[in-house]
Amino acid sequence: MPSTESNQLLLAAAAAAEDKKAEDIRILALDPSESGLTDYFLICNGTNDRQNLAISDEIELKLKRDFGVYPNSVEGRRQAEWILMDYVDFIVHVFSPEKRAFYGLERLRKSATTLSVEELNAELKAKVTAARKTPKKATAKKTAVKKAATKKAAKAPAKKTAAKKVVAKKTAAKKGTAKRR
Repeated sequence: MPSTESNQLLLAAAAAAEDKKAEDIRILALDPSESGLTDYFLICNGTNDRQNLAISDEIELKLKRDFGVYPNSVEGRRQAEWILMDYVDFIVHVFSPEKRAFYGLERLRKSATTLSVEELNAELKAKVTAARKTPKKATAKKTAVKKAATKKAAKAPAKKTAAKKVVAKKTAAKKGTAKRR
């Protein structure tokens, strides 16, 4: 099951593609039994090679700037007819209209489920709210443990300073007796 972070990255990539006027943006949720490769494909196309390059650059820049994430590899930038960006949990495919029609990734992945950005957003919100509801008990225990630890830490320095004073008095007393002899 894809993580919340990978869904956020995928949504950010789709938004970046949309910002650069990518056409026919589709998200394919791949069947895990058929594809151990990745969880999602983000497929879109530009109207020409220059726009394809701009779309891929924008996706890379947004994910780097907002999440500190870089693609594992990028293929096809030079020709810019089919640019593939591998982000492990999802793969971005930016096509020219001709190459997209020719290769037809959507046809090849018949078992994949097509998701809209809205559906993915709703899924992400559901995960976030579920994650926020469950760990409250754990956080209450953690804060109680932290408070107990800080109380112990507050007492410990007082003991050390008292011990230091006793040691200082003893050494001063020894020095005083040494001078008298």
